[in-house]
Amino acid sequence: MKLKKRSLLAVLAVAQLAAAYPASADASVPEDKTGTVTQEVYEQTATNKSAETKGTSQTTSQTDAASTETVTGEVTDEQDGTTDPAAEGTGGVQEPTVPGEAQDNQNDPNNSNNSNNSNNQTSAGGKELILYFNSTKMIQDGVTYNAPQPMQVKKGISYVPIRALVDRVGFKVSYDKKTKETVITKGSNELRFKTNSSKYTVNGVSKNMKGTSYQTNGTFMVPLTAITQALEIPYSVDNAGKRVIMNLQTKPVAKFTVGPKEILAGQTTVTYTTEVENAQGEIINERWEGRQDIFDTPGEYTVTYAVQDSTGTWSDPYSVKITVVQPNQPPVAMFDTDKGEYKMGELVTIIDQSYDDIDKNEQLTYKWENKQYAYFTPGVHTIRLTVTDRKGLSSSYEHTINITDETLYVEEDFNKLFIPEGEKFTFTGSVTSRDKINYEFYDEPSTLIRSNSPETVNSEGIVYRETASGDMRFMIHHVNNLNKNVKMYVVATNKNSTPVTLRQDYLGFAGPSPIATAAGKKSVLNYFQSMQDGSKQMSVTLAPGEKKLVMTELSAVRMKQGHVISLYSDMYSDLPLQFDVIMIDEKSDPLKVLPELPILNRDGVHNRGTYPDSTRIIRYSELVGADPQRLVLGDNMDDPNLQGTDPMVGDTTSNTGNFGVLYKITLDRVAPNTLISFNPRGGKYSGYAMVNGTITPIYSLGQVSPGEQSVLYRTGDYEQQVDIILTAAPGSNLPVNLLFTQMPELKQ
Repeated sequence: MKLKKRSLLAVLAVAQLAAAYPASADASVPEDKTGTVTQEVYEQTATNKSAETKGTSQTTSQTDAASTETVTGEVTDEQDGTTDPAAEGTGGVQEPTVPGEAQDNQNDPNNSNNSNNSNNQTSAGGKELILYFNSTKMIQDGVTYNAPQPMQVKKGISYVPIRALVDRVGFKVSYDKKTKETVITKGSNELRFKTNSSKYTVNGVSKNMKGTSYQTNGTFMVPLTAITQALEIPYSVDNAGKRVIMNLQTKPVAKFTVGPKEILAGQTTVTYTTEVENAQGEIINERWEGRQDIFDTPGEYTVTYAVQDSTGTWSDPYSVKITVVQPNQPPVAMFDTDKGEYKMGELVTIIDQSYDDIDKNEQLTYKWENKQYAYFTPGVHTIRLTVTDRKGLSSSYEHTINITDETLYVEEDFNKLFIPEGEKFTFTGSVTSRDKINYEFYDEPSTLIRSNSPETVNSEGIVYRETASGDMRFMIHHVNNLNKNVKMYVVATNKNSTPVTLRQDYLGFAGPSPIATAAGKKSVLNYFQSMQDGSKQMSVTLAPGEKKLVMTELSAVRMKQGHVISLYSDMYSDLPLQFDVIMIDEKSDPLKVLPELPILNRDGVHNRGTYPDSTRIIRYSELVGADPQRLVLGDNMDDPNLQGTDPMVGDTTSNTGNFGVLYKITLDRVAPNTLISFNPRGGKYSGYAMVNGTITPIYSLGQVSPGEQSVLYRTGDYEQQVDIILTAAPGSNLPVNLLFTQMPELKQ
C-alpha cells in the first residue's frame, strides 16, 4: 500500500513538473511506450533537482513556448471568482522577504525560503523575474515575493495571477468597468483580457490565447504566454529548478530626425531632433558617430546615434543616411551662331548651349534681347541671352555678329520663307483685297452644348441644363465671380427605365487661370492631343435614375475668384441623358445640392445654346496658293452661324463666332511653294491648329493681332493635299482668315 501511494505521488509530481514548461523543454524526460512517466525517470529528476549546477536550463522563444505547452496532470480545481481583477491591490503579493528567513509556507517544497535552497542563490538584479511551478513564490532582484495564487497548469497551459505578475514587471493594470476588461499597458502597448474568454486584444487587434482566463479565490488568472508574446518578454525554462525565468531587461530605443529636407554643402546648418523610448530612469550618456552641424562637401553621409540609461544599458545604434547636395549655382547662359558675319536679310542660325549647373535637363527660362531671324541694317549687332533656373538664379551671355551692307532678301520675302511655323510676322498689304476661296461645306451630326453664358458667374447655380444623346460636343467656358472658392461639375442623370452608356472620346481642359485667353488656348491644345493619343477615352454606365459626375477634370481643382476654366469634350450616349453644368461652393456635394440649385440667367453678351450638326466639313478641290487668297471662317456669311435653342428659356439662338464648331478642312490641291498662315480679323487670337496631323500653335508666345500673321505650313516644290483641323479657342475673337501666299524663290 505504501509502495502504490508512493508511486502515485511520484507520477503526479512529475506530471506537474512536465505540465509547467513546453514539451520541447522536456525532451530529456523519456516516457514508456504507453506515454506514462516511469518511476525511474521521476527518481532521476528528483536527483537532478538537488543541485542547480547539475540541472539543465533551456531558453525558449515566446512563440515556441505558446505552441508547445503540454501537461500530464492537472493542478487544483478552478474556482469561479467575482472580484474585480484590477482591484486586487497588489494581487495578493505579500511583503517582500529576504531569502533564508522563516516563512509560513516553508513546508511547500517548491516555495522554500531556506537559505540552503539552491534556487535562492540566483539574483535577478532587477532584470529577471523568477516564477516557480505550482508555487506562489516569485524572486526579483534577490527579494522573494508571494502571489495570491500559485502559477498553475490547467489543460497544458501555464496560468499566472495577472496583477501579481504585472506589478513585478512594472506595467500598469486597470479595470474597464464598461467593457468589463482588465487592461495592461506598457508604453504605447495595450492588452485587454476578459474573464472566461480565450481571446484578448493587443492594441485593438483580437488574438487567440492557448487557454481561457478565469478567476480563482478572487485572483484573475491568464495564460503566461499571452503576456510574454504580446509584450515581447523573453524567458527561459529551468527544468531542474522547476522555474520560469523572465528577462525583464529592456534596452532604451534611440531615434532622431534630420532637418531641413534639403541640405546644401557648406551652407545648411543641420538640426538633429532626438527621441528616446523605453529608457529606465534618466539618459546618462549618448554617443554620436558622423554627426556634423555643416557638411562641407556634397555626398552621402551616415549619422548614428545611441543612448545609455541609468541602468547602464545602451540602446541599439540608430542610423540615418543624409544626402548633402551641391548648393544651387546660376545656370550657364551660352550660345553661338553658325557664323560671325551675315548679309542683310540672311538667316541667322543660333545654336543654344545653355545648361543648368546641376540638372542638365532642367527647363530654363529664356530672355533674348536683339535676337532676330535676320537683320536688315548693317553693322555690329549684339545678341544677349539671360537664362533663369527654377530657383530664380540667372546668368547672361552676349554674342556679337557683323551685318554687311549687302542684301540677300528684303524683310517681307525673308519672313515668307524663313519665319518658323508657330511664329508670327507683321502683315504687309491688304487682307480684304485678296480673293476669297468660295468653298462649300456640309455639317455632320454632333450636338454642340455651349455653356458660355453667364460667362462671369456671380452666384451658385446651374449655368446649363440639356438632355441629349448620340454624338455630342461640350464647350464650357466660365469665370468665377463669387467672393469665395468654387468648383464646377457636370452631372449626368439617367431618366430612362434602362441603363445608359456614356462614352467619352476626346477631352481638353485648362485652368483655373486668371487669363481667359490662356485657358482657352490650352484647352484646344489638350483637346487636339487627346485626338492624337486617345488618352481621354473612357465610358461609364448609368443605371435607371442614377446620377454621376462626368468630365471630372473640370472639378479636380477649385476656382478662386476671377479664375477661368475652359473645356472641350466629345461624348456619345446610346440613350438621352440630362446634363447639368453647375458652379457651387468648393465644399458642397454636387449630387446632394443639385435639386436645390436655381438655373442662372444668361448675361446678355455671351452665347449659350444647343446646336445640332456642329462638325463642319469643308473640302475644296481647286488649286490654292498660286495667287494670294484667303479662306474666311466665323464671319456668318461665308461661314454661317449655327442656329439652335437656349433650352433653359426656349429661345432660338445663333452661335456667334461658331465657337465649339470643329472645322475639318481638306484642300486637295495646294500649289508648290505656298505659305499658309493665320490672320485674325475680329481682334487678338490665341489658339492651335492641326495641320496634316501636326499640332501647331497660332503663335507660340501669345496672341496674334489683325496686323500680323502666324505661320501654319509651307508646301514644298510640288503640289500637295493639306488637311487642317480648327476650332475657335475660347477667349479669342472671330472671324479669322487662312491666308495662302506664294513664296519668293530661294537664293543661294
